[in-house]
Amino acid sequence: MIKEYKLPFESFVGGWFIDDKICENIIDYFNKIPEKFKSKGHSFYNDERVVNKKVKDSTDLYVTHSHYLPPFDSYREQLQECLESYLHRYTDADKFSKFNINEDYNIQYYKPKGGFKKWHFERCIKKNTDRVLVFMTFLNDVPNGGTMFKYQNITVPAKKGLTLIWPTDFTHTHKGEISKTHEKYIVTGWYTLDD
Repeated sequence: MIKEYKLPFESFVGGWFIDDKICENIIDYFNKIPEKFKSKGHSFYNDERVVNKKVKDSTDLYVTHSHYLPPFDSYREQLQECLESYLHRYTDADKFSKFNINEDYNIQYYKPKGGFKKWHFERCIKKNTDRVLVFMTFLNDVPNGGTMFKYQNITVPAKKGLTLIWPTDFTHTHKGEISKTHEKYIVTGWYTLDD
């Protein structure tokens, strides 16, 4: 049974903790991958993918959604527990057509002063309209490095293993809290409607 992180029910943001060891293994995996396989973090502007460090300053490593080898086998198992807990908490979310992790997700690394600095949401361009829910796991503790939700008026702290799930729409506009002194690692991706 995974431990819940208490968030206001009316926020529609759920939080649960996965095992610390899984987080450590994902960070180790990321750090062992050669730089040539990583990319500069991007965002979208007018449906175009752009790199703009004033918006998002990160190094990203994409993980194929069908990749179940270590450490992602254990991660996906515990992520599934988080999803089931979310659907138990918000039963109407289970009334969507079938959805799953159908697109690649990514590990993001932020140097001190890096982060996703601008307000955004996860379904803001046409190609992303099949997204239903977002998932994000903090892989390390980052003082003053959490995630801020604009309309819920909450900031969720970056605690190692804390996995958040929330809706993809503008109602959940969010951005990173920028740590000036600590590096930060996360895994993030989306549940999208099945074809």
